[in-house]
Amino acid sequence: MRQIPVDTSTASVMAAQPAQAKVINRQTGEIATDRETGAKLMTVDVMFVMDGNAEILTVTVPETGISGELTMGTPLALTGLIARPWENEFNGQKRHGIAFRAVAVTPLTGANAEAA
Repeated sequence: MRQIPVDTSTASVMAAQPAQAKVINRQTGEIATDRETGAKLMTVDVMFVMDGNAEILTVTVPETGISGELTMGTPLALTGLIARPWENEFNGQKRHGIAFRAVAVTPLTGANAEAA
């Protein structure tokens, strides 16, 4: 599967929603896990602002990669952000999009902001 690294060095990234468990089966409530590590996967909605354009992206990250409080408006660092194009067919309908995944999501507040 193609993985495209995303450069966030010139973007502003802020939390739009707190992290939530990534549910893969709404009927059973089954939570997604990382295939390699077994870590529980979370999704974080972020506002990604670059060149005057803002978009809300949903980023998947292992629970172990989330540090600190991710409250709305908190500036964030996205470590190891990649984009993965996807396509599937369901009931004869073709769908496609881009999935985003990061190794870690870190709030840039206090000591973290000074280190960045």
